[in-house]
Amino acid sequence: SLILRDFVPPEDAVPVARLRAAGAVIVGKTNNPEFCYGGFTDNLLFGLTRNPWDLQRTPGGSSGGAGSSVAAGMTAIALGTDGGGSIRIPSSFCGVVGHKPTFGLVPKEPGFKGWKSLSVDGPLARSVRDAAIMLSVIAGPAAEDDMTYPGPPPESYLNAVARPEALRGLRVAWSADLGMLPVDPDVRVAFSDAVQVLAGLGCELVEAAPAAGHPTALWNTIALAEGYSSEGPFLDSSREQMSPGTAEIIEAGRGITAGQSVDALHQRARYTRVWATFFEEFDVLVTPAMQLTAFPVGLQTPQTIEEQPVDPFFDDWCTICLPANLTGMPATVVPAGFGAGGRPVGLQLMGPRWADALTLHVAAAFEAHTPWSDYRPGGGAVAGGRPATSTQQPTQPA
Repeated sequence: SLILRDFVPPEDAVPVARLRAAGAVIVGKTNNPEFCYGGFTDNLLFGLTRNPWDLQRTPGGSSGGAGSSVAAGMTAIALGTDGGGSIRIPSSFCGVVGHKPTFGLVPKEPGFKGWKSLSVDGPLARSVRDAAIMLSVIAGPAAEDDMTYPGPPPESYLNAVARPEALRGLRVAWSADLGMLPVDPDVRVAFSDAVQVLAGLGCELVEAAPAAGHPTALWNTIALAEGYSSEGPFLDSSREQMSPGTAEIIEAGRGITAGQSVDALHQRARYTRVWATFFEEFDVLVTPAMQLTAFPVGLQTPQTIEEQPVDPFFDDWCTICLPANLTGMPATVVPAGFGAGGRPVGLQLMGPRWADALTLHVAAAFEAHTPWSDYRPGGGAVAGGRPATSTQQPTQPA
């Protein structure tokens, strides 16, 4: 943000401090939309970030710089935040692995004030193993963050991906659209292929999804109220410095009352119970990571999905991501092939709270039986919008 162009943070957030202590080499900061308000990456301070697979397409957002840097080979891993898909959108659009942890597993403080009950910090990486390594370093409670809780031991994430064997004994639900969402045809095709791969790994597959209802209105109430609390003070003093669309999003939270916020918390609890009950019957839910592939740069939202118009206000097209944020449940994204024009498609694996090791394990098994994580932008591995054969040699990074 131009408003904070001269701000220098006085200390590291806990995940960054833990990465430094573990010997990570910090290359730099990656780009976001202003205040992370968007599933694209552009702002008036640092400008536009592009997708390495197609420079006329967005890498997604809000952690678009993180996803783009990993896909382009500039970094091996990157740290993202996810309050409404902001790790998973770039992971899907850029063809990399992303993990949105269980809420409370990874400290996110000291950090920005907004989305305190929705956002989490997590890894983006080229492989599930690298994401698990990073998670093992940054996970665990910290005094700096009062909303962190003791979780599984760090080695559990590494053990989960060490031997990505068959998935026998797991009951896996799958849904292309959660029973209600528009999904573009090329994403449906890639997702169908991915489900067939899982079927060959020995798990029990059942087409099913929680009957929890559409999450966007509930998520908007919580996100807009928390966002206004964080960035609302800038409206009077610095509105003219904001990137297009930012002020309108912040302003939309002004009228949400304390009573409406409390009502939303109770509605959220009911919504979460539906999902928790669903995971009493199933171990994992598999869906497309996104309902579409990367859309052109210069847009803040796509115009349509599956020929249905998209509400231009605040990421209505990211709906398939929102349940994991509202419920605090983990979700891993792994590359799952290509859609139209050779644009990456991601597979989302969601599980109950604290099942991070399980979703990573299933992702590692899928990755081990598919070539997609080895593909790199700029190569000839994709023909006619989809891989020509499974035996083609992937393009390796320089």
